Amino acid sequence: MGLGSFIKKQFIDVLQWTEDTEGVLAWRFPMTDMEIQNGGVLVVRESQVAVFVNEGQIADVFGPGTHTLTTQTLPLLTNLKNWDKLFDSPFKSDVYFFSTRVQTGRKWGTQQPITIRDKDFDMIRVRAFGMYSYRVADPRKFYTELSGTREEYTRDNVEEQLRGILMATMASSLGGAKVAFLDMAANQALMAQEVRGDLADAFARYGIGLDEFNVASVSLPEELQAALDERISAGMKGGLSADKLSGFTKFQTATAIPLAAQNEGGIAGTGAGLGMGVMLGQAMGQAVGSTLAPASSHPATAAAPAAAAPAEDGIEARLEKLKGLLDKGLISAADYDSAKSELLKKLIG
Repeated sequence: MGLGSFIKKQFIDVLQWTEDTEGVLAWRFPMTDMEIQNGGVLVVRESQVAVFVNEGQIADVFGPGTHTLTTQTLPLLTNLKNWDKLFDSPFKSDVYFFSTRVQTGRKWGTQQPITIRDKDFDMIRVRAFGMYSYRVADPRKFYTELSGTREEYTRDNVEEQLRGILMATMASSLGGAKVAFLDMAANQALMAQEVRGDLADAFARYGIGLDEFNVASVSLPEELQAALDERISAGMKGGLSADKLSGFTKFQTATAIPLAAQNEGGIAGTGAGLGMGVMLGQAMGQAVGSTLAPASSHPATAAAPAAAAPAEDGIEARLEKLKGLLDKGLISAADYDSAKSELLKKLIG
């Protein structure tokens, strides 16, 4: 090397990272056309780790403190460089700094519902949201698996990867849990506990330590929530036991009325009209009720519905029931007139 080239050449006496950019987890010290001075100083601040990498191979790792760079403090790099004696000239090596501070208040959420197996509902889709915190726990793994040779690797870069890990782990953990979804949804700390252990193991494979994980809210997609609400409402109306079956039948009939009114042609456009729908619901209730009735029922009690059946099947009985629904405000006058017209046509012929 000529004297002019040697004078122009730049040498590094101090290597350090001030973390002046928020959200950077890994940063490569700029080494373009520069070499590290023999006996130079490496400054590693609290919540930092520095790693020397020689031609893509990780060598020495330094924790917080001030380190003088010699063959004694760089044993692995000395071996890789084949320094068989004390080196007395500048050298080149990639130096990466990692921030090990806890990254707090990071939000997570299911952009799409995740499907899990549940002991009560078999298969359900769940939405959930919450917060978590993490840190770089193993710089070697973090460098090898994620950050690599980039000039800097940010929080946004790693969290894009973590979201996929989090969703897959949640589906696996909740799907394999023996606790019913409804119990976990009522106790969000329990749900977080079910996921946290598996999630910590998944993060560790990338050199990341999970610090905190919590579930702030959990919900079902609208259509599944509506079905669950209906099931809960049915229980409140009378449940599914034999002695309360009539309550469930009434609930189902009342639920069907607004759905029928939404069909094209109104209530009259659904089959033989609302009267037929009401009678069908009653017929189903009577059929199931008779099946569940005790064998010791009094004969007179069992015969009463059979005697009343012909009258209820008549057109006049249907008209009376329609009028009763109108008086209670369960159907509109237009729906009543339309259904009435249909029944009168059958009566007159």
